[in-house]
Amino acid sequence: MPRPSTVRLAIFNHKGGVGKTTLTVNLAFALAEMGKKVLLIDSDPQCNITSYLFEDSVVDDLLDASDGPRGETIWSAVKPVVEGEGKWRKVGIYETAQDRLYLLPGDIQLAEFEIELSQYWTACVEQKRRGFIGTATLSSIASHYAEEYGLNFVFYDTGPNIGPLNRAILLDCNYFLVPGACDLFSVRALKTLGHSLVSWIEAWENIKQRAPPNSPLLGGKPRFVGYIPQGFRVYGQGMARWPSKYHARFRRELDRHILGPLRSISTELVAVPSNQAKLGEVKDFAHLVQKSQEQGLPLWRVDGGPAYQTAEARSAFHGMARELISRVS
Repeated sequence: MPRPSTVRLAIFNHKGGVGKTTLTVNLAFALAEMGKKVLLIDSDPQCNITSYLFEDSVVDDLLDASDGPRGETIWSAVKPVVEGEGKWRKVGIYETAQDRLYLLPGDIQLAEFEIELSQYWTACVEQKRRGFIGTATLSSIASHYAEEYGLNFVFYDTGPNIGPLNRAILLDCNYFLVPGACDLFSVRALKTLGHSLVSWIEAWENIKQRAPPNSPLLGGKPRFVGYIPQGFRVYGQGMARWPSKYHARFRRELDRHILGPLRSISTELVAVPSNQAKLGEVKDFAHLVQKSQEQGLPLWRVDGGPAYQTAEARSAFHGMARELISRVS
């Protein structure tokens, strides 16, 4: 399968509560404000990005219609594949509150596709072409919209798990970012995260070497492009004592359980040196996050937010967007 120049990226950590959706949405807004064309694919069955950007009534209408011929969600797109009716179906993508930022809405029924993905993987192991077609469905969808809209970035939203859906997503990505809260649970999660990534990459490399001719293939080489500590409280101009302590541990465990094992496969899988791995940081913006989710806007454009906080949020996310552009260039 031709690989478009569009950057495909996931902010991935299977631990819940690390703000993946908030990071994904706000980083995408920042990139779009800087002139990049970005598509958000809401590939988490919890539909968090769709609920973030659209009013509840719009989300309800999308979900109610998704099984029918006029469905416009990600489930509507993959349903023909799941039901064995052939190729995925083209659906419309939606403009958001920001020019150049688009959304392919999520759907709780995507959980059914995840069940099928497990079977597609087994079929790939058995060298059956239908397994490769099913496994590459989301990749094919991303490729279509990347070409049609001339996208610079495709962001996948990922659920808090290490299941078949996230495996297919990560293996399709050019890059991934690791978010983390400055706490013990985020530190402990890195070991499982690294083990899963390495096993997926190695297994897929073996599988695709034996793929039937002309089978659609995922890239299979997601590159680590940085990590983002967030949600911490500050003291003076820096992290408070306990977040700072866990941030230091997070960096060490990241290198031990993710960067080191990835380098053992290929040095190309780590896009930045360990001492430069932090893409940026996002402190605890308190009620600003809630307002952002309620209004469907980035943190720095919400109504009713303190001016100093919105300015800090804009600076943080635009800084990360500039750094991301530099790293993937």
